[in-house]
Order: sequence, then C-alpha cells, then structure tokens
Amino acid sequence: MGPYCAQILSDLGADVIKLESPSGDTTRALGPARAAAHGGMFINMNRGKRSIVIDLKQPAGRDVLMTLVRRSDVFLHSMRRSAIGRLGLDYATLAQINPRLVYLNLYGFGSTGPYANRPAYDDVIQAMSGLAAAQTELAGGEPSYVASVIADKVGGLTGAYALMAALYERERSGQGQEIEVPMFEAMTAFMFVEHSTGGAFVPPIERPAYRRVLSPDRRPYRTADGYISVLIYNDGHWRRFAQLLGSPPWADDPRLASLRMRDQNLDFVLRTVSEALLTDSTANWLSRFEEAQIPAAPILSTSDLLDDAHLAAVGFWHETSDEDGALKLAGIPTRFMRTPAAIPGAASKLGADTRDVLAEAGIPEAQIDALFAAGAAGVSETA
Repeated sequence: MGPYCAQILSDLGADVIKLESPSGDTTRALGPARAAAHGGMFINMNRGKRSIVIDLKQPAGRDVLMTLVRRSDVFLHSMRRSAIGRLGLDYATLAQINPRLVYLNLYGFGSTGPYANRPAYDDVIQAMSGLAAAQTELAGGEPSYVASVIADKVGGLTGAYALMAALYERERSGQGQEIEVPMFEAMTAFMFVEHSTGGAFVPPIERPAYRRVLSPDRRPYRTADGYISVLIYNDGHWRRFAQLLGSPPWADDPRLASLRMRDQNLDFVLRTVSEALLTDSTANWLSRFEEAQIPAAPILSTSDLLDDAHLAAVGFWHETSDEDGALKLAGIPTRFMRTPAAIPGAASKLGADTRDVLAEAGIPEAQIDALFAAGAAGVSETA
C-alpha cells in the first residue's frame, strides 16, 4: 500500500526518498531476481525512488530523519499507529518540526474504531470488506480471494489522491495536516460503489449486491475453439447481436427487451449469450463483434500483455536498465499533454542513495562518516 502510493507520486514527478531499515523492505526478496534483494516486483514498485538506510532505533538515526522532515513536503508510512508511535514519529511530533508537513497514515483500520491497531494484509481486508464473500457465488460456493492484491492497491490509490488534495489545500492555507487512509474503510467504499443497491435505503430494501457481477454465469464465454470476453449490455448491443445471429427465436423475448428486464433476468441473459457463442470460433466472433460495435476482447494473460500491440503502440512499457541488466517496467497510465509524467529510473539498491541524500540535507561529510561507522545510516549490499 505505502510503496504503491509513493510509486504513483514518483511517476508524477515527486522526489521520493524511501527509508529502509538495515534489513531492507521485505518485498525486495519476493519473486525472481537477478541480484539479491532486488526482485522484479520491488524494482517496478520502487522505480525512481531513492533508497536510504537509517536505523531509527538509534537516536542518531532518528535525528537524521528529523533533519529530512524539516525539508520535506510529505511524510507517509504504512505502519500500525502503535509502531510509529513507539518510534516517536507521530504527526504531533513531526508537525512541531515542520508545520507545513502533510502526514499520511496508511493503516489497516481506522484509528478510532474497535479494530484499531489490528494487523492487516491484503487477504485480511479482502475477507472483511465483503470481497471474499462476494466471490462465493462465483467459486463453487466457497469464499475466495481475487488474484490481485486489490485492497493494498486501492489503499495506495486512495492515499495518493488524498495527498494531492491536501497539498493543494496547503497552497491556499499554508498549513499541513494529518491524513488517515485505512485499507478496510477504503476497500469497503470501493466495494459499495456498485454493491450499495438495496443497502442504500434505511431499512435495506434488498441485500447490498449488484446482481450482474455476482452471477455464476458471468465469466469468459466458451466459443467453438476457446474463450472470449463480451458484454452485450445496452439495447443497441442486443439488437445488433440478434442481427448477427439472423434474428433467433429469443430476439423478441420480453426478458431481453430492455436493460431493466435484462437486469431482472440475468441468468437467462447470460445463458442465452453462452449458448450462442458456442456456434463460432473466437477469431470469427471478435471480427463480428468489432464490426457490430459490441465490446469484446480475447482473454489475455499477463505474459501476453508484455507484447500487446496496443500497449506497444501507445508506448506503455518503459524500457530501462540497471547495473544488472535490461528492464521492462509497467508504464504510467495517465497522459498529461503539457507536463508529461516520466519514470526517472529503476529502483535503487538498498541504501544506495544514503550518502547523497544526507549531504543534500546539509549534514557534514564527517558526521555522515560517523553515522555510517555507528550503523545508524549506511549502505547494505545484501538483505
């Protein structure tokens, strides 16, 4: 959650300093890697950031952080409130040093509720936000997680837009402030965008559930030789779909006559499409749907995306390199026509930027040498 939030800020031009303990961010060790503590997930999520190693448990290390806070716009962390408090790095303390500081807490749960200070990871929040239970209707009657750390990423996105709003407000008021983004609340809000439905009324007039996405028949459709994704949604889509099939018997079925009727008869709608698509190949259906302007797509894997023609044409993939070889990183999805964003480089090795960052902060070279010698700051080749 925290690293993704900061990645967005880095991509948009912020100078992001990633403070790591001597053992390093645990995600450095996840997945395949060409060099120790420098896996592919870490490289992509921490691109463009500068890495410094500071031991915050040493008074001298904490003093270094305070020096950096004095000249920073934003301080963000994804630790529990009790843990950040034990380090003496709460908002009240840092605001005394820098009243213009925008301070972002990325938590599992809001600090004033009964779940405050519980540990949380993505799986826990998927379970508690209703997402895992919603999957029950799609996964053979058992709750399941989606194949993405979606709660972490929703939290990171929420944190990024909250920070930008606070920075904009600071330009007007001249004052910083503390922000709290709890994953549980952020993911619940995310779920209720479409699932509010009957739960939006007091008392609820129906369970909060958007039926279309909960139907077990909502899944990639089989064709004569594979699978396809298609959403025949509005009335125009349905008329053109019927025309593609030569006006089949169901063309005038009242259950398909309008969006409202189709919403009330979703299982019938999805089964009707499913049966029809078995009659032709994936390639033919894609061609026919494109001509009829009905949204359809092949089923692509993450490996397919590395060579996707559209992503190549729009310059999505960012090719760069580090000391260990060539890299291909996911690009920036937003496009600014006057001030384009850019990925400034690959992720730093653990602590590689410590000396430069401390020197920029005005710490004398002799003091930096002393910090390195004491283990309060430094560079770690392995983790």
